[in-house]
Amino acid sequence: MKLSIVATLYQSAPYIREFHERARAVAQTLVGDDYEIVFVNDGSTDNSLELAIDLTEHDPQVVVVDLSRNFGHHKAMMVGLEHAKGEHLFLIDSDLEEAPEWLSDFWLALEQEQADVIFGRQKQRKGGWVERWSGDIYYTVFDWLSDIKHPRNVVTARLMTRRYVDALLRYRERETVISGLWVITGFKQSARIVNKLSTSHSSYSLPKKLVHAVNAITSFSAVPLILILYVGLVICFCAMVYAIFLVVLRIFIARPVDGYTSIMVAILALNGLTISLIGVIGIYLAKVFSEVKQRPYTIIRTIYGREHRQH
Repeated sequence: MKLSIVATLYQSAPYIREFHERARAVAQTLVGDDYEIVFVNDGSTDNSLELAIDLTEHDPQVVVVDLSRNFGHHKAMMVGLEHAKGEHLFLIDSDLEEAPEWLSDFWLALEQEQADVIFGRQKQRKGGWVERWSGDIYYTVFDWLSDIKHPRNVVTARLMTRRYVDALLRYRERETVISGLWVITGFKQSARIVNKLSTSHSSYSLPKKLVHAVNAITSFSAVPLILILYVGLVICFCAMVYAIFLVVLRIFIARPVDGYTSIMVAILALNGLTISLIGVIGIYLAKVFSEVKQRPYTIIRTIYGREHRQH
């Protein structure tokens, strides 16, 4: 099979039929009927699954992987790639913010540049100033704390070769941050500037973004643990200097040392810092705890379509 188009479904009912028609049209212009469209239902609460199953009844190129519950966008994408069989794989969101027609340009670029990945990148992050500002901070902090260079303003849409995807699927992490895995897998990757539309309200609220940022940083960097050591050394040094200052103040200047207020401020500040640093260590321990249990990161309930159909 020459091409697999992989898309996840979550609250996708308003878009799935149009997405299917547009994806099918562009695939046929490139490879004829030698393609498949793999939908992964990530526990969507609307009728996305029913609509996708109906597509399998009328289009033999459609495959639907139904997860047992919502496991998260990144894990659902990995499942879709696992079940795709094409020599080339086009990963894209199904909400039509990313145009299926990008596949044509990506396909041409992949051949011209002899690359393994052509991915979309926004010239400017969509949304208001808060969205753009938070995105810039995230990429800056991530690049500073990790040892990988993450492209900015990337989108989901990307065309990949089979050898690249096979390498990507060798990662078996339970706490999956797929954007980081895209980078560290290596191979030749090239960006294409795209204009992403805004068809729906983003499900990534600020708390979710913060959780994702913490997960991403702790998945690809041990720098926060090293910073704890340096913070401790700096605090010890400052404490020693201040202690010497207080001794000199008391012995040579005969000035009484400040009392209750300074002591309470020091205690509260140091206790707060200590708890925060213990929390950083706790995050890493939680990730180790999650990984060593070796639980499956997703569970598939049923697969519909083509030879995958289960009764």
